[in-house]
Amino acid sequence: MAYADEHPDDTETADGISTERAAFLDRYPHEAFVVRLNFLVAFAALGIGGFFGLLQALHRTGYLRLIPSADYYTMLTGHGVLLALVFTTFFIAGIFTWALTRALDEKLSPRLSYLWFGTMLVGTVLAAVTILAGFTDSGISADVLYTFYPPMQAHPAFYVGAALLIVGSWIAGADWFLAYRRWRSKNPDSRIPLQAFMVLMTTLMWYLSTLGVAVEVVVFLIPWSLGWISQVDPLLTRSLFWFFGHAVVYFWLLPAYLVWYTILPKLAGGRLFSDPLARVVFVLFLLLSTPVGFHHQYVDPGISEGFKFIAMTNTMFLLLPSLLTAFTVVASIEHGARQSGGTGRLGWLRSLPWTNPAFSGSALAGLMFAAGGFSGMINAGMNINYLVHNTLWMPGHFHLTVGTAFALTAMAITYWLLPQITGKELSLKGVATVQPFVWFVGMTLMSNAMHRAGLAGVPRRTAEPQYQNVSFEGVVGGITEMQIQIAIGGTLLFVALAMFLAVITATWLSGRSERISVNGDIPAALSGPENSPRILDDMRVWFGIAVVLVIIAYGPPLWALASDGLLAPGSPPIPV
Repeated sequence: MAYADEHPDDTETADGISTERAAFLDRYPHEAFVVRLNFLVAFAALGIGGFFGLLQALHRTGYLRLIPSADYYTMLTGHGVLLALVFTTFFIAGIFTWALTRALDEKLSPRLSYLWFGTMLVGTVLAAVTILAGFTDSGISADVLYTFYPPMQAHPAFYVGAALLIVGSWIAGADWFLAYRRWRSKNPDSRIPLQAFMVLMTTLMWYLSTLGVAVEVVVFLIPWSLGWISQVDPLLTRSLFWFFGHAVVYFWLLPAYLVWYTILPKLAGGRLFSDPLARVVFVLFLLLSTPVGFHHQYVDPGISEGFKFIAMTNTMFLLLPSLLTAFTVVASIEHGARQSGGTGRLGWLRSLPWTNPAFSGSALAGLMFAAGGFSGMINAGMNINYLVHNTLWMPGHFHLTVGTAFALTAMAITYWLLPQITGKELSLKGVATVQPFVWFVGMTLMSNAMHRAGLAGVPRRTAEPQYQNVSFEGVVGGITEMQIQIAIGGTLLFVALAMFLAVITATWLSGRSERISVNGDIPAALSGPENSPRILDDMRVWFGIAVVLVIIAYGPPLWALASDGLLAPGSPPIPV
């Protein structure tokens, strides 16, 4: 890997802390600037969306209602879009730029990188302004939630903004692949460095999965919102969304996997257990992430039960890369703990650097993702899904995955990465040390109560916590106890978010240090790429197989839906 073990400027202070110049910033100033720009937008979206989340938790539980229930859906849309689409996409663009650049030792095109960042930013501003206008009487709104299902109709600027965000991410992927092509021309016989491999495989999966939502937005929703076509088929557009909608979960998770596989073992004092296993996992996610979207549509009429069954089966196959990840990552951090003197079957856990927020946050995020995996298996099962699909169980699961596995990992690794891209020592280190644990406790309380409330039948996506004329008397634990947990958990999450933003802001505003106490090297894996077949690096083969699997899973049903949609009258818009 680029400059992996060569830092002649490294020194060691009197207290034994390794220090170095900000090697990435000095070597790649443009790329570091692009990473900072992406992180700035990502964390701004995180702050606004997180504030909306606090208001939602307090509104739904009845403890604080600052807005009328009619505006709750504007707030809910802002929370979902800003966190699930804007925060994630910009943070991923930033960390992928860092990872690919350092792994390949290749610089990006300044013009192209500013183009994709600018395109994404313009799209974000268009969508965000349209959503926030819903709080006013301007007549402009987009209270369609993050899934933006027709026939609810948003202002055209919302759909144009969403399209620009996706197009910008496509250009970013092209920027990364062009850098890879330059590297390959210089290294025709070399194995792709692991972090670069992870970035490129995730980008291929993103290209494939976003085709569905791109067709939905550009072909149907933008013309529909402009009045060029009068009606759309809600089932067809909903299916096109979920063609993308489950794969986007892995677009969020795979950057967290990049951290868990390549940085977390280093923070634990060791190294990755197996490079080949990591490559196999990313290949499996490319193959299996997209042909599963119908499992979000088990309750939708008009889709054959056979296609839903295929989606369920494909979803269960996704357990394999997740289980491989659990084994490999735990083995890697155990190796690090034992290198530091840890002993015993579980005693080695005490030797891990729990006071390092980059480690503790990433490790706790992985632990929380394991819990999310168990609730995810319930969601994937066709018959059990019917019981929980439209209940608070689903947001409870969602907050374990993107809300913690991704978000907490992103915050935690920023503590480690920010000094390398700014040349500044991390400020408020005591606050940073505590922050991941506050988030973990808050999410444990809130998600636990959400799952239990879902089993009791409490609905999701509603401003009120229950349906009219429905009583939850006799529920074990009582609805009141669950509401208290949700309110306390949501408040703790916002406190943790404020702590994170305080650390990042203080660091950003501080002066540059001559040396930083963060070593950015990534040690080689115990089992390197030479122990795996070279075909794992042939991205054309795996992308071709992924396309075939998508055609098998989605070709016939989408063809049938499209045929029906063109002949059927469809639905007129419902303004929101």
